[in-house]
Parts: sequence; structure tokens; C-alpha cells
Amino acid sequence: MQFVAINWHVYLLTKSAFALGLVGLFRGVPIIFCSLAGGVVADAVNRRRLMIVTQTVMLASAALLTAGTLAGLQSVWPIYILSGIASAASAFDVPARQALMPTLVPTEDFPNAVSLGIMVFNVATIGGPALAGFMLAESGPAVIYGINALSFLAVIAALVAMRASGNPDLQIERKDALSLAALQEGLKFVWHTPIIVQTMTLDFLATFFASATLLLPIFAQEHLHVGARGYGFLAAAPAIGSVLTALVMARFGSFKRQGRLVVCSVAVFGVATAAFGVSTVYWISLLLLAITGAADTVSTVLRQTIRQLVTPNYLRGRMTSINMMFFMGGPQLGELEAGSLAALIGAPLSVVTGGIACLVCAAIAAVKSKSLMEFEI
Repeated sequence: MQFVAINWHVYLLTKSAFALGLVGLFRGVPIIFCSLAGGVVADAVNRRRLMIVTQTVMLASAALLTAGTLAGLQSVWPIYILSGIASAASAFDVPARQALMPTLVPTEDFPNAVSLGIMVFNVATIGGPALAGFMLAESGPAVIYGINALSFLAVIAALVAMRASGNPDLQIERKDALSLAALQEGLKFVWHTPIIVQTMTLDFLATFFASATLLLPIFAQEHLHVGARGYGFLAAAPAIGSVLTALVMARFGSFKRQGRLVVCSVAVFGVATAAFGVSTVYWISLLLLAITGAADTVSTVLRQTIRQLVTPNYLRGRMTSINMMFFMGGPQLGELEAGSLAALIGAPLSVVTGGIACLVCAAIAAVKSKSLMEFEI
């Protein structure tokens, strides 16, 4: 809900595609600069306690957004800065969260755990944007920021209630891992594991070129003429496709030739993104966005499964943090690219060219990424 509200808020204040692109810059740069440190910390300290700290920082950011908006905020800079602070916190939160998961379920159940985790996340991503669209039309962004701040209390309570159940991952802290040598160890492992390099590179390039989400306020207002309520459903559409796909993947468990399936899903993502850019019919636009969400889920589940299973537990936090520079930095910096390009050639053409570039990246990966194309669990 807050991501939707921030994009709409910035659009209302500026009416500028480039200003929307700067949201991605302020979200992406902290992730790139903090993610490596986040992975080292996640491998050195108790991951559950680290997440309590990061969730508290994100709570404070949302609370300050609420207070500023209620006070009559007229500048976008506080929004940019507070978004950056929350992104910096997520650079420490995500490695701890993802590194924790493989220790909580058996290896044979891990792909299903990833699918179900994505499904649960995307159920919120469906309801959140859709509800945010109605609330933006009726009340404005301040109420949404306030609800988001309160929601972190539930997350923190869940982390406090979590029990170790004899799991050593939740009990042992390795402060000796807080060092430059530990960071170098993680970088060396990633660099010398071709399939991880290939999945990270493909992820970064695909999301960098095909990031259309930030421009949805422009499509809703100027091209599809559906307003704030329609914008909420556009923002929710990828998550609907994602949830349905995650349910199917969880039901069937594993798939053959997972590496090739990753590349194919990226190609579908690019084609659907380009088609969305030229669509002028609302329901077709919703369908195409749902397809992008479905394709992204297939790719995400398989990539995360591949990376986590080929990485030793003591390196998972660092591997995840390095990956964050790609899978979170790519779409955020891609939003800056999309916003800047949209300011020059218009939002539809910006999205179309991004989708085509994503398709080209998939084609190159199919030819060059031998380890990925041949991978199978």
C-alpha cells in the first residue's frame, strides 16, 4: 500500500515522469551501498534479532511520512529521503530473512516453501494496491502511511514470538564474521559459482529494462483514464498472476530443466511488458500485467531455489546480500531509467523498448549461460 501511495503522491506533487523515476533512484542506491554490509551482518549475528531492528527502522520511516503528510507536505524530498532510509533497512532485513528460510524447512520441501512464501507475500500485494487505490481516492496518502507504520508492530510481535525450537541458526552468533575477510569470502564464492553469476546478471538486466510499475500512475491517469481506483487494480494485477502461479508451482512441487525455465519465463516477462506498453484497453492491460507477475514468479522461485541450494548455510546471508544488488537494485534503477526515458519519448514507448530489451537479454542468456541452461535439481 505504501509503495502505491508514494508513487501516486509524487505524481500528484510533480506531474513528472522523471520525478517518479527518482523514487527508484532513492530506493535503489541505499540497497546497492548497504546490501554487502547487510549480508555480512546477517551471517554474523542472530538473524531474528537483526530483523527486529530493521523492522523498527522501517516503522519509524512510515511514521515520519505520516506526520509530514498530515502537516501539509509540499516537497517530494522528504518522501525520497524516508524511502531511502527504509530501503537501507531492507538491505539488512532481506539477507537475514532469506538466509533464515532454508534452516526452517527440509531441503526437499524448500522449493514449495519459496512458492508459498511468494504466494503469501503476493496475497498482500493484491489486496494492498487495490485497497490503496480506493483510499487514495477518498482520503489521500497520509492514512496509508499511518496504517503501514502500525502494521510493523504485528511483524515485530511475530518475530518476538518466534521460537528457536533448538535451531542453532537462531542461537549462534558469529561476530568473527564481521570483517572485510568475511565479505571477500562471500564475493569469492559468488564469483566462482557460474550459475549464481548468470542468474543474478539475467535478473538485473531483465528488471532494469522492463520496470513498468513506477509509470502506472501515468498510464492510469493519462492513457487508460481510470484514475486512482483503476491505478490500484493495475498495481495489484501482477500480484494476482503471481499468486495463481505460485499456487500451481506449490501444488506440482518441482519442474524439470529449471534453468531453461528461468530463461523462458524472463522472455515471457519481456513480451508481456512490451505488449502492456501499447495497450489502450484497461482489461487487456490488467491481463498483461498479470502475465508479467506470473512469469516473474516462475523466474523468482526457481532462481531463489537454485541459489539457496548451491550455497552453504554459513554463506547464505552474504550471497543473498550480493544478489540484492541485482534483484532489488535492478528494478529500482530501472525505474529511474524508465522515468527518464518516459520524460523524453513518452511512457508507452519507454515501456515497449524496455520489454524488447528484456527479451533480447533472455535470448543472449539462452546462448551464453551454459551452466544455467543445463541446470536441473
